[in-house]
Amino acid sequence: MCEANAYIEKDGNEELYLENVDILRPEEGKIFMKNLFGEQKFFEGSIKEISLIKHRIILKRD
Repeated sequence: MCEANAYIEKDGNEELYLENVDILRPEEGKIFMKNLFGEQKFFEGSIKEISLIKHRIILKRD
């Protein structure tokens, strides 16, 4: 399985945003995410880093 957890970088810390992200795509100036359980979220910001080995997506507010 290749899903990852998405975190928001805040004040030097990382806060969990969405677990088990399966789909991540840019959509209407935002980042759309959907996890294995069908939960969907839109994030207003950008991707700082994706680590496929660590299964982590780091997001940041612009």
